[in-house]
Amino acid sequence: MLSHQSYDPQANKLHMNQTTIDRRRMLAGTAALLGAAHTKIAAGQSTVDTSPGHVAEPERQTPVTRKCDVLVCGGGPAGVSAAIAAARTGASVQILECHGCLGGVWTSGMLSNVIDADKPGFNAELIRRLDEANAQYGPIGIRPATWLSYMYDVETMKWVLESLVAELNIGVQLHTRVVSVKLDESKRIRGVFTESKSGREAWLADVVIDATGDGDVGALAGCRFQIGDGATDDDCPCQPMSLMGVISAEPELLHKYTRAGSSDGKHKDRFRAEIERGGYKPSYTKPTIFHMGGSIASVMMNHEYGVRPDDAAAITQATLRARNELNRIVRGLQTLPEWKNLRLVATGEQIGVRDGRRITGRDQVTVDDVITGHQRAESVCTSGFCVDIHAIKKSDGGYGNRGIKAKPFDIPMGALIAADVDNLMMAGRCISGDFIAHSSYRVTGNAVAMGEYAGVAAAIASRDKVAPHNVAYEKVDNELQAIREKNRPSS
Repeated sequence: MLSHQSYDPQANKLHMNQTTIDRRRMLAGTAALLGAAHTKIAAGQSTVDTSPGHVAEPERQTPVTRKCDVLVCGGGPAGVSAAIAAARTGASVQILECHGCLGGVWTSGMLSNVIDADKPGFNAELIRRLDEANAQYGPIGIRPATWLSYMYDVETMKWVLESLVAELNIGVQLHTRVVSVKLDESKRIRGVFTESKSGREAWLADVVIDATGDGDVGALAGCRFQIGDGATDDDCPCQPMSLMGVISAEPELLHKYTRAGSSDGKHKDRFRAEIERGGYKPSYTKPTIFHMGGSIASVMMNHEYGVRPDDAAAITQATLRARNELNRIVRGLQTLPEWKNLRLVATGEQIGVRDGRRITGRDQVTVDDVITGHQRAESVCTSGFCVDIHAIKKSDGGYGNRGIKAKPFDIPMGALIAADVDNLMMAGRCISGDFIAHSSYRVTGNAVAMGEYAGVAAAIASRDKVAPHNVAYEKVDNELQAIREKNRPSS
């Protein structure tokens, strides 16, 4: 059980009772991905063993680093979009990000492409800003032109996002991980606790947005959640993880193994044959090259199966295996004459997680929505992407849609509002939805739009001193449309 904490405004300290987290309950949904068990103990303080497998931590006083209107946990596509939208309403905003840059899977994960981005607002603004920086490389060529997708330069994406955040005076702290939450007696979230090189800190806010991707904040707060296609403590039927890489090679060679360079759509099979000719059988049966122009391309060539997204040790081993595989694939290809100049330029800092926690919300997106193309009165965006389920087992190979043809469907604002804890919102792939629906809406073009609505709703809730579920959708929509119009480029 997570104990309650009380805030002393005079001392500006949080007096915390000892927290004990049961391992089984953590796996069921109430503890952190990286848990509070690794928190720092001050010099000179002792610990007392209460069981062979646990250590009791002493009570402490935690300094409050900042109090703001909207606290965004996670600086990826959803989190940055939420922070920008909230700040544009006039709210005070703070981003907490565990990696060394903003952008999440776009940057630390080196995804190098944005899918389902044909949406107004920050999606369109971001394309324009990348265009102005000569860092948007056009369609990735894997889908019809009506489903807008594009490639981008990873380093420029970092710069564009961080410049925007600075312009809006949004607080940012990188290299900082959320390890616990502050709940009051009415099950309202009041802030979070973090660990970093600065030690343990507290951050208080009127509304907290979980944009961690894996629903870390919601899990810490005790919210119900789902993982994969019915994951249990002993089994994880989740989509595989992939580590992206960037390579350099002759432009003609890279082009040859992309959809744009293929007349029959079998470019992935031919690329796999090349990898196998180099002496390695890739774990992903549909290895893919995303040509960014010139001699640079990003690659997705590996799958890590059955890895729990809430198990740091398992994710670590998956990352190490994946990076090893990328290097071995490249070294094998280099033995072939036409690939002799191939180079592995970089690999992602973080492995790409498709299936994390999906926090239970006040509404949910379901497979029925996908099949029927359900349109919602309180829509934050329309998902136009297909059902994209990468094989859960290696023996199944590749990816598919389980026979489900997706029709464009809406994501309701209620799916962004936690059901079990007040003042907590979600944005990105950790919103409330089932396994099939999630396989469509999880792409980052949708995450951006979700972030915008979550950011504005959170800002209004703070301003009006109400919980997000008491904010009228029309009020959020009207304010967001005004923000979008104000930031639309003049023709």
